[in-house]
Amino acid sequence: MPSAVPLRTDFSARELRRLAKQSRDNNQSRRLLSLAAVLDGMSRDDAARIGGMDRQTLRDWVHRFNMDGPDALLDAWTNGPTPRLSVEQKSELAALVEAGPDRQADGVVRWRRIDLKLVIKKRFGVDFHERYVGTLLKKLGFSHLSARPRHPGQDVETIAAFKKTSRKR
Repeated sequence: MPSAVPLRTDFSARELRRLAKQSRDNNQSRRLLSLAAVLDGMSRDDAARIGGMDRQTLRDWVHRFNMDGPDALLDAWTNGPTPRLSVEQKSELAALVEAGPDRQADGVVRWRRIDLKLVIKKRFGVDFHERYVGTLLKKLGFSHLSARPRHPGQDVETIAAFKKTSRKR
């Protein structure tokens, strides 16, 4: 059976309890009290139970405490992964979608997710999955609308002449 990870000795159990009392973070206080119990000679299993964790979790906190002291017992929250497109690139993409495709340059008459995926890869060098392009459009405030298709060679006057209207009363 492996031996317990030694706990640094520059803090006494009394000091750890004092730090736990002063702490504004409940989780840090629980961890400090568990470490104080270990320094008092309590078994690691019982000390972990005091802090509401298992022995392995206590061992992980001991490693962090040994490396960086009491401040390492705070929860380390992050903001998540950095976005692959910057705010400027997203606004450029939104303007591109709003303007619609150029039939000559883009080769399409309406944007599909697969088309936008290729445009994003070409312009920004970021390769998204086709499904994520739909999610990205939703985040940018667009919704899925499918307009009735129009042939590029349609004559507006012919359409107006054949348009059905109700008689005036």
